[in-house]
Amino acid sequence: MTIKLDDIYKISPHHRFQWEKAQNCYVILFPEGMVKLNGGAGEVLNLVDGKTSVANITEILVKKFPDADGIDKDIIGMVELALEKAWIEKIN
Repeated sequence: MTIKLDDIYKISPHHRFQWEKAQNCYVILFPEGMVKLNGGAGEVLNLVDGKTSVANITEILVKKFPDADGIDKDIIGMVELALEKAWIEKIN
């Protein structure tokens, strides 16, 4: 599936995204278990709220991490992965 900059996503109903203090990272919880997310993946999914477009997520993270070369491609890659894993779903 091709990710477009105006696409808006939300966390899928059977998944829960949260900060897990014990793990010291963001996680995706689902009936079968838990996935620990690295820092970048957590930053992206933290902005997936059903209102913010991929373009806006990219803009926010480019400003937050100005020295990260190629961050826009990494963000798209993370959205693609989350969509493949069914952690998120498109709403528009």
